[in-house]
Amino acid sequence: MIRQCTSHDFESILEVINDAAEAYRGIIPKHCWHEPYMSRHELTSEIKDSIVFWGVEQDKRLNAVMGIQERKDVTLIRHAYVRTRLRNQGIGTKLLAHLEQATEKPILIGTWVDATWAISFYQKHGYKIVSEAQKNILLERYWNVPEPQVEASVVLADKSWAGNNLRCQEIHS
Repeated sequence: MIRQCTSHDFESILEVINDAAEAYRGIIPKHCWHEPYMSRHELTSEIKDSIVFWGVEQDKRLNAVMGIQERKDVTLIRHAYVRTRLRNQGIGTKLLAHLEQATEKPILIGTWVDATWAISFYQKHGYKIVSEAQKNILLERYWNVPEPQVEASVVLADKSWAGNNLRCQEIHS
């Protein structure tokens, strides 16, 4: 069952994120990795910054989470994680499809440049990597990430963003 997470899910969201984030250990730059990958304080800050988490619940257990965040004229997909033992079973695909239907705005997704499995997942679902110049502008405009993370990231855009040449011109103004 896909459902919006509530404050009662806080510990489960944190558990899913930190379990699944183990895939990034040794992949992302060492200066970007920390223990735990996401702290309680950071999750609280993300929720206060208007990230709404959705989850896949199976047998009364949260097994995947994905955040959605409205930013100006776009929707960001944030913190998309599936428990390690449940990967490659279509859970992330179902959750992404649900969130795509929840917005009419173009969708942007940021991830680590060396997280090839994540990039492939989004590309399989029609997302395209934006240029390096566009990435830098988009991360500055829509996200709040430190410079070292900007350098180690990519941004992917859905068809409504990527197919709109006017939008690409807009980000340069």
